[in-house]
Amino acid sequence: MSDAVAPFVIDLNADLGEGFGRWQLTDDDALLSTVTSANVACGFHAGDPSTMRRVCELAAERGVVIGAQVSYRDLAGFGRRAMDVPPDELADEIAYQIGALEVFARAAGARVGYVKPHGALYNRCVHDEEQAAAVIQGVSTAGGALPVLGLTGSRLHEAARRAGLPVVGEAFADRAYTAEGTLVPRREAGAVIHDPDEVVKRALGMARDGAVTSLDGRPVEIAARSLCLHGDTPGAAALARRVRSELAAGGVLVRSFV
Repeated sequence: MSDAVAPFVIDLNADLGEGFGRWQLTDDDALLSTVTSANVACGFHAGDPSTMRRVCELAAERGVVIGAQVSYRDLAGFGRRAMDVPPDELADEIAYQIGALEVFARAAGARVGYVKPHGALYNRCVHDEEQAAAVIQGVSTAGGALPVLGLTGSRLHEAARRAGLPVVGEAFADRAYTAEGTLVPRREAGAVIHDPDEVVKRALGMARDGAVTSLDGRPVEIAARSLCLHGDTPGAAALARRVRSELAAGGVLVRSFV
């Protein structure tokens, strides 16, 4: 089946390489057998040089596109704490993270194929024009017209378009949405969807119908070319396999956006 004849096409991405030293959070090997894009932690919220090298090698072997998952410098808080970083400093840190991952991607015979912010930076760039512009400046400094993966309609995507960078809309099958189409903050009850049946149902609805039901029960339009499945949740690998299987059974072609 090709994109030309498939009525529905979606990418599956997951956050990988989220370990540090002897500590490992994500089942990288199992997830890389299922996803089509890998958001690799670049050392600021998680990840270290050896982990980055290993994940890039596995991704290259399996034909999975490597993406730089950039973050605020926040190892202790896993990149999920709000931070105020001067724009010029943030731009440099984004370029630094992409450059570090590119070294290992090239060594594995691949390249960094896209960029995705992580955690607090991802959510900040939905509304904060200054921080979003700093992230895009960092992407531009790193070189190449790298696609930017993020929430459709975000300030991040607006800044990317102004800089001439491709944008890719992303949705989350295992996260709750507000009626405005943004993610419900993790600190709120019901923000993370734990029921596998519900995750599968939402994934199909996003891929086939471009829609999801908000936490308060209202329909929300979702324009996404990629679905994220969080790799740090219990049973993430098995859930990812089930989502991919159900998408295929539902007539959805799963392939990378790169």
